Amino acid sequence: MMTGDLKPHEPYVGMKFESEEEAKDFYVEYSKRLGFVVRMMQRRRSGIDGRTLARRLGCNKQGFSRTDPRSSFSSSREGCKATILVKMEKSGKWVVTRFVKEHNHSLLFIGPSYNSFADKDRKIKELAEEIECQDRLCDAYQNGLVSFIDNFEHYTEELSLKVRDIVENIKKLECQIQTRA
Repeated sequence: MMTGDLKPHEPYVGMKFESEEEAKDFYVEYSKRLGFVVRMMQRRRSGIDGRTLARRLGCNKQGFSRTDPRSSFSSSREGCKATILVKMEKSGKWVVTRFVKEHNHSLLFIGPSYNSFADKDRKIKELAEEIECQDRLCDAYQNGLVSFIDNFEHYTEELSLKVRDIVENIKKLECQIQTRA
């Protein structure tokens, strides 16, 4: 278990753990209390024996995704900086060497007051509104895509007719050249 008798409510630089797993579990529990989801990020391994020497954990909205800008899928990443870095000391204990607490987005649950029904109802209403907004966005994308496909089919049909007319004109021209020869 963590060194010391009392568990603090949040990580701090210098905080020590008996293992990487204990540090990870603490951060996950901390994230649940605050209302964000942890994403396992970088891991530094020993070049000699492959064991983990350092681990970075952060908010799942940390950083930005490298998705194709033409993609209709939205990313949950918002450039959040909330992160923790733990490193193994020579003693074998794990120590927090970096901790960024601030999030640049709202958190799902707001501390212990989330236990009230009013807070739960408010959060459900917010999530329902967000789903409704995303549904409208999906409908708009779908309508845009259908319109694009219709326009593309119309253009393709016009192009096919023009190609057919050109082929017929070439055949007529070939016939005229052959009859003159």
